[in-house]
Amino acid sequence: MNSKSQYKTKQRSELLNYLKDMSGEHVTVNDVCAYFEKKGKSIGITTVYRQLDKMVDEGIVNKYNLESGNSACYEYVGEGHAHEGAHKCYHCKCDKCGKLIHLHCGEIEELMNHIQANHHFVINPRRTVFYGLCEDCLDS
Repeated sequence: MNSKSQYKTKQRSELLNYLKDMSGEHVTVNDVCAYFEKKGKSIGITTVYRQLDKMVDEGIVNKYNLESGNSACYEYVGEGHAHEGAHKCYHCKCDKCGKLIHLHCGEIEELMNHIQANHHFVINPRRTVFYGLCEDCLDS
């Protein structure tokens, strides 16, 4: 293996470790680049996009495009999720502070099943976002 491919493998490994550490959180490419810059490690934005796209294809990471014009968010989901479709996590986004919340809820799943059975429409959980105010913004 030449040094260039070892370097890319090391970058991928470091990126994967970062994503694992951020498990359950949504990160953007800018978040990733800022993290590595803070650590004094050089990783190009193109490399980050390329590696994240590969990880999305492999099913290790989910990609969410919440709003047109905004950066995509990425979430580490672990090994073995490739093209599974079972990752049904809806999201809530605060209109005031922009906070993004995972919504794992059986009640929502029942609603989605109802919509499919009674209205013949399947909702894509990866693209479903409920907008409103988070608890912190409600109280302020």
